[in-house]
Amino acid sequence: MSANSRPDTAAPDAALPRSLTLVGAGKMGGAMLAGWLAGGLDPRRTTIIDPQAPPEIRVLCAARGLGLNPAKPPVSEALVLAMKPQGLEGAAAGLAPLIGPDTLVVSILAGKTLTNLRDRLPGARAIVRAMPNLPASIGRGATGAVASTAVSAQQRAQAQALLASVGLVEWLDDEALIDALTAVSGSGPAYVFLLAEVMAQAGVAAGLPADMAARLARSTVSGAGALLESNPREAGALRQDVTSPGGTTAEALAVLMRPGGLPDLMREAVDAARRRAGALAG
Repeated sequence: MSANSRPDTAAPDAALPRSLTLVGAGKMGGAMLAGWLAGGLDPRRTTIIDPQAPPEIRVLCAARGLGLNPAKPPVSEALVLAMKPQGLEGAAAGLAPLIGPDTLVVSILAGKTLTNLRDRLPGARAIVRAMPNLPASIGRGATGAVASTAVSAQQRAQAQALLASVGLVEWLDDEALIDALTAVSGSGPAYVFLLAEVMAQAGVAAGLPADMAARLARSTVSGAGALLESNPREAGALRQDVTSPGGTTAEALAVLMRPGGLPDLMREAVDAARRRAGALAG
């Protein structure tokens, strides 16, 4: 989704900060920006810092009056860090003047802990570390967030409004749990894509044309996901609803759920991703 493809008709969200600076306007930053503007963020008090801003962001800034790479960026109520994580070290000195004593810093930099952010940005006190996932780029994300002790109730509400613009937000009390969250929702879209991929491959092995098997797998995964979202019942209950005793689904699930099957593999995969996330943090 392009940064200016969402409707801009929503009533303003009173929790959004009155002024904001976004550092990094790539796919995720651009998606968040679109949600903020749709939610009522004042474009005249919004600044974008990205020397390689995509063309659609440049067009959006010109059309809506957002500041783009000003010579002297302002100190805003909120500073959102959405550039590549490896860019923090080199950008830290330039970011320091943008942080006032009451600035809320929201970071979506993968692997950058609250301690790491404080070390690189010593002027930052109120910091929220967040981990969105890929579907956030279409407004259907799942984001985990954790706040430093200096974040006020008002600032937490601001962070909630900013992050909710791209989907579900879950707050963590313990920053260490971000590694587990990364393993479930951060890496999770790849697990779902793999499911669609291997379902299609299995369909081909069973005799279906490859293009048909791919369409059926894609539609089945996306349709089941939509049903799961719209139905408040647990996933296990929905699974049981479509599993008739002695039927074809039950026969397939007996294979998937046997010892060493999908439940065991998923626990092993999530644990591997969690441990890797911890190793990459810093």
